[in-house]
Amino acid sequence: MTEIRKTAFLNALTTAVYVTLVGAFMSWGGQVQLGRGNFFLIPVALLLLFVFSAALTGYLVFGKPVLWYLDGKKKEALELLFTTLGFFSVITTLAILLLVIFTR
Repeated sequence: MTEIRKTAFLNALTTAVYVTLVGAFMSWGGQVQLGRGNFFLIPVALLLLFVFSAALTGYLVFGKPVLWYLDGKKKEALELLFTTLGFFSVITTLAILLLVIFTR
């Protein structure tokens, strides 16, 4: 496996693990009724989590490709970006298939 593919796989896997942890936290928070009542910090906390998630996943998917592109490594940058997105789409498809299989 080439260095670009290894990096792409690691970025896609790290993003998927982070999304899984956030999803698990949100599921757990709903079960224990975390943030009961009409408290103004509930939407603030969710928006902060949303902004942090966008920044982190944006960095994981686009960070190194943008740096490489700006350094003149345009072919490698695009290969890394599309390989990362490819691995992430495979992980997403597997997650959807598991959802369909285990919710029947």
